[in-house]
Amino acid sequence: MTATGTVLVIGATGTTGSRTTAQLIAAGQRVKAASRRATPLAGAEPVRFDWYDPATFGDALGEADRVYLVPPVGDPNPAAVMLPFLRQARAVGVRRAVLLSSSAIPEGGPAVGAVHQTLPGLFEQWAVLRPSWFMQNFTGAHAHADSIRNDGVILTAAGTGRVGFVDADDIAAVAVHALTDDRAPDTDLVLTGPEALSYDDIAATVTQVTGRSVVHHRLSHDDMRDRLAAVIPREFATMLADMDSAIAEGAEDRTTDTVRRLTGRPPHSFRVVAERELSVRAAPETGSPR
Repeated sequence: MTATGTVLVIGATGTTGSRTTAQLIAAGQRVKAASRRATPLAGAEPVRFDWYDPATFGDALGEADRVYLVPPVGDPNPAAVMLPFLRQARAVGVRRAVLLSSSAIPEGGPAVGAVHQTLPGLFEQWAVLRPSWFMQNFTGAHAHADSIRNDGVILTAAGTGRVGFVDADDIAAVAVHALTDDRAPDTDLVLTGPEALSYDDIAATVTQVTGRSVVHHRLSHDDMRDRLAAVIPREFATMLADMDSAIAEGAEDRTTDTVRRLTGRPPHSFRVVAERELSVRAAPETGSPR
């Protein structure tokens, strides 16, 4: 069975939100597409939403019984703005919440980990998606994609560590199941692609697909932190550099069967995504990164 009603997608113009919105609409679901500018999306009802403006919460939540939650980007303490919204959502009748988190952040961990910890006590049905790093980090609007396009380099402090990079289309497919299946998963779900790859592997594949030389430059933790802190808050930059160090130590060297188990098909490989999104015929990514 498939749940019916209205799904509120927060971050509906972003990397996973836009794909989740499109796949929900294709599945016949009614969708409210929430973004700061209430950007129109085909088949969805646009609604203005800003995590830092509680006055936008009420209109966004109107008639919604399920919600897909993308945390505010770059906020080291998203719980401060997310938890009041979630309590309001529960009070007005939202019964299912699906949260986008990260494979690197466990329940009760830093940043969105505090929201993860609170979710089961607020909603009768829930799921926390914990994807690995997005493949679209190399094809879309992420800093890695920019450095590939501008300089032919990928800069990390991850060394030779490997990551089970995952396609945002696959994340969205799991999100749709978590939002629409007769019963929510009521657990957290670690999402990966079919294989764990190093950043050297990623650079080699991008080189092969595009015909342009791309290399991985390995930075120290402190150099990576300082580079990031030039454009984002230092606390958040430190957390991201710490995640690179964890990758170097093997923390993300894994794959899971979650995409296949929930969608019935295998996850896409990085080569498939690169050929789809980096060819000269591919349209540029317009959504914001996670």
